[in-house]
Amino acid sequence: MLGWVSTGVGALMALVALRDIFHTIWHPSGRSGLSTLLMEGVWRLGRRGRRRRWLGSFTGPLAMGLVALTWLLLLQIGFALVYLPHLPEDFVYGSGVDAADSGVADAMYLSATALSTLGFGDIVPTTPYLRIVVPTQALVGFALLTAAVSWGLQIYPALTRRRSLAVRLAQLRRAPTRDIVRASPSPLASTLLLEIADRLAGLRADLTQYSETYYFRDHDDEASLPAMLGVALDVADEARRSADHDVRYAGRLLDVAIEDYLAVVDDHFLDRGGSVREIASAYAEDHGRRVVTAW
Repeated sequence: MLGWVSTGVGALMALVALRDIFHTIWHPSGRSGLSTLLMEGVWRLGRRGRRRRWLGSFTGPLAMGLVALTWLLLLQIGFALVYLPHLPEDFVYGSGVDAADSGVADAMYLSATALSTLGFGDIVPTTPYLRIVVPTQALVGFALLTAAVSWGLQIYPALTRRRSLAVRLAQLRRAPTRDIVRASPSPLASTLLLEIADRLAGLRADLTQYSETYYFRDHDDEASLPAMLGVALDVADEARRSADHDVRYAGRLLDVAIEDYLAVVDDHFLDRGGSVREIASAYAEDHGRRVVTAW
């Protein structure tokens, strides 16, 4: 009975890890339970550091590392619990390995070597059931390594796109943007507004699919979208007062893009409600920033 309980608990732990990996990395728009809880926990702990500007920039990488380590431990301990009831009877031990002292340490060792795909061969299963389980764990370990690499390859391009838009908004703040928007006719202004709206739509998709990007805080205001989003709001407000119909339309489209982006931020991370500017302010505050105005 204890053997079945150990096997059941171990299998459950492995399934929890595999489900979490799938929903975090490969399921579009997925927000898995375990990784989300861990990242939110690290984010909350880092709030004091964000105010002091020393820990905040490490919150995202730290949270991702903790999630990956949790997946690794769940798989290692889970498979070790599966092997434990079968030690030493259902395994052949190599020379120099004392089967009489087998127990938790050997189960963890076997699980670690299988998960890391090292496979030293000093502890080999003999029953058909275990001869399937051990290679399967090696395949899972290879999949975990691939998943961790692909996760990073997905996250950092999305972060680059977010920072790039923040820098563009900072440049608009330093340039005579208000004069361009007020001019009539102003084809340059409408083109500029449509470009920002298009990039915000892309960032909304990034944030929905790669929610982990929210937990990355940028080093300075000019690279921080939570801070520079106020510039986009001010430019859109100015465009609505333009005499040029195309500029007014582009300004309204930018308004909608900002509203949609902040709606995702509020629904998934803040749960504050309120006006668009109130949500923008809460977004900046959660990242240890203040909303920057255009002029």
